[in-house]
Amino acid sequence: MTPRAKTTPEELQRQLEPLHPASFAWALRCCGGDHGEAEDVLQTAYLEILEGRARYSARSSLKTWFFGVVRRLAASRGRRRALHRRLLERFAGSAPAPDPAADPQHLAEAASDQQRVAQALAALPQRQQQLVELVFWHDLSIRESAGVLGVRLGTARTHYARAKRRLALALSSRDGI
Repeated sequence: MTPRAKTTPEELQRQLEPLHPASFAWALRCCGGDHGEAEDVLQTAYLEILEGRARYSARSSLKTWFFGVVRRLAASRGRRRALHRRLLERFAGSAPAPDPAADPQHLAEAASDQQRVAQALAALPQRQQQLVELVFWHDLSIRESAGVLGVRLGTARTHYARAKRRLALALSSRDGI
């Protein structure tokens, strides 16, 4: 998108439409695989943009900017849910909910190459996982990924290099991770 003084909501909607599949995949990642939450985050992102609460200033690509909006909304909603859950646990005296990452189907597929890659990625720190996903699955540059994650370019490069080294080491070993 070329920088303009003002983009109409219709123009912005037209430009965001082709990004929707990748945006949903990114929202899904930011929401820990929760489809309903990803849909809510994406819908909120679209509303914030179309209602003018989030404004594109053309300092980065539209995709980079929009992925950043989605990430910030997902993080904000996640913090609110965690606070709500802690308050409920505190006042109700309930035990914490089980970790949704312990999916039996996921563990049953451990022998496949796809599973080994998934395990290697899951073993990475969150920022490294996000960088790998943005670069490989969403075709963003490291610079654009840094913008999405709100970190400096040098920080993004460092985390990306560490992620590649850890993935190479984990996937080259005979026993996996």
